Amino acid sequence: MKRVIIIVLDSAGIGELPDAAEYGDVGSNTLGNIAASVNGFALPNLEKLGLGNIEGTVGFKAAEEPMGCFGKMAERSAGKDTTTGHWELAGITLIKPFPVYPEGFPEDIVRQFENAIGTKTLGNYPASGTVIINELGHQHVKTGYPIIYTSADSVFQIAAHEDIIPIERLYEICRTAREILKGEHAVGRVIARPFIGTEGNYTRTANRRDFSLEPPDKTLLDHVKEAGLEVKAIGKIDDIFAGRGITDSVHIQGNMDGVDKAIGFIRKEFSGLIFANLVDFDMQFGHRNDTEGYARALKEFDGRVPEIIDAMKDQDILFITADHGCDPTTKSTDHSREYVPLLVYGKGIRRGVNLGIRKTFSDLAQTAVEILGVGGSFDAASFYGEIAKL
Repeated sequence: MKRVIIIVLDSAGIGELPDAAEYGDVGSNTLGNIAASVNGFALPNLEKLGLGNIEGTVGFKAAEEPMGCFGKMAERSAGKDTTTGHWELAGITLIKPFPVYPEGFPEDIVRQFENAIGTKTLGNYPASGTVIINELGHQHVKTGYPIIYTSADSVFQIAAHEDIIPIERLYEICRTAREILKGEHAVGRVIARPFIGTEGNYTRTANRRDFSLEPPDKTLLDHVKEAGLEVKAIGKIDDIFAGRGITDSVHIQGNMDGVDKAIGFIRKEFSGLIFANLVDFDMQFGHRNDTEGYARALKEFDGRVPEIIDAMKDQDILFITADHGCDPTTKSTDHSREYVPLLVYGKGIRRGVNLGIRKTFSDLAQTAVEILGVGGSFDAASFYGEIAKL
């Protein structure tokens, strides 16, 4: 029985990429800047795996004898959004970035959407999700019109109070938007953003759903499933890959629930892939420039690493990585163009191997198909030979 376990710490970048200036992200270093900003901050379990040994890493202690293998990966795709990052982790490189809308969506798209759902809309400008529901929430409750907005990422977000537009109706509205947003307006994700509460005290709920485009080619997930193995998706993974290549999926109520679900799958008997996204780092803290909150969430995950390792079986191989950055210490509240960490652990692989700086996130996908012995070839370089014992 062989399993690959991939845990994505959403937005936990580890330093600006060489082209960061093109994205307005010079100086971004999500993990490093958090470490520099929070007194006494440390991630001892991730440091034992080799976090502080990664080339160019600042703020973390290097292990004398790392338990894991370590390196960092550059994003080759154009962009810095969730879908692009996860698709590249699974073997897909996007040359053309998804469209973005810094001035809001074109009027003809909004009119088409309104006609399709039978109601007017509010908003249609880039905004923080927590800010816009407080700006327009009262008007939404009064009129029943959904709130639409975007960000620096390729997203069409729809916010609605759960008492005004029920969850299933909100999801239906999102599916309608997904059908409209194609061709030149094919945004990476349509996102349902439900909230509750009263004026001045609106809060978003955990009933968020992402409606992504389908990947343009076969991914790691597709190859694993087609080989007859299991693909267990945790958190946003099912949404990010539009449900494709997945045999079982669970949505989660926060990072720690995600870790619980991952450990639950690890303890089961099957061969294949466990792929988890822990979104709170990004959604709750990165986008809100909450450095202290981000630091607490990292410590909380770090404290669970021994549990994850203890649950692993002899042939399991664990990858801990990220999909982009979202540095809470900078003025920006958007994603940042950064390297992502690569930590690899397994009882049956070598320890302390420096995997260097990988040219693409897809090196992980190529390594995973070789570990699992399934078909699949990506434009990437496997590092399985570097970590496998002789």
